[in-house]
Amino acid sequence: MASSFKYLLIATLVVTLTACKFGPVKKRTDADTADEAQTAMAEGEQGAGAEDQRYGADMGAGFTGQELDDPNSPLSKRVFYFDLDSSQLSVEDRDVIAAHANYLSMNQNVSVVLEGHADERGTREYNIALGERRAKAVLQLLLVQGVSNAQAQVISFGEERPVALDHDASAWRLNRRVEILYSGY
Repeated sequence: MASSFKYLLIATLVVTLTACKFGPVKKRTDADTADEAQTAMAEGEQGAGAEDQRYGADMGAGFTGQELDDPNSPLSKRVFYFDLDSSQLSVEDRDVIAAHANYLSMNQNVSVVLEGHADERGTREYNIALGERRAKAVLQLLLVQGVSNAQAQVISFGEERPVALDHDASAWRLNRRVEILYSGY
């Protein structure tokens, strides 16, 4: 009996310390959420051609900083959205993830965290698993294209860190995502 209480106490301590590692959820205004929803829907409808995958000097821009800071770079896109109950990436997202893989394989000292998220529908357990499947789908593409396993970490927050707080389709669409977070950014 005392042994099981001891394990319960240790498990509670581990969960508490793990939860303290992450900051609070960012509060967003309704205007921010509406703008993001419109932008996300527009990006999903337009798609990117091969010519849009070029950036920096290739496009004649005078940008001389790092590719991660270049707004014309495909590396500036670090959030990937998913359909309901899906972990399938679109063709356009695969092209952008290929650019991230190229950057990471050329910069072995850079690492990323792949955060998987889900909308509020479904159980917490299901949403954690779905967020993990989504993040692992991105990880698999990175690994296949030469990124070291040590450079990427997967974490799933499920429904716990929404960017849109409304309870409608546009908010749910924004919450079904994977975010690529670079070390130092």
